[in-house]
Amino acid sequence: MYHFFMMKRPAFLEHYHKRSNLESTFSMVKAKFGDSLRSKSDVGQINELLCKVLCHNIVVLIGAIYELGIQPTFWAESAAAQKRAQN
Repeated sequence: MYHFFMMKRPAFLEHYHKRSNLESTFSMVKAKFGDSLRSKSDVGQINELLCKVLCHNIVVLIGAIYELGIQPTFWAESAAAQKRAQN
């Protein structure tokens, strides 16, 4: 691995940063929603984990909207406004 790091540093760093981003995401999910699953079955645990990841993505999206000052456009509102403009 040392030789791979020395000879192909950009490729190594690209993979390394993917790993560090993933570990940061896991840490954020565990901090926000707890580090254990309550479901007993395998299917229930997978569904519970997927729900935690979905909630994490929503929390991060909402945070980015407020931090960057983005005004979200919702498709239903956009379609209704277009219909009103046509009438």
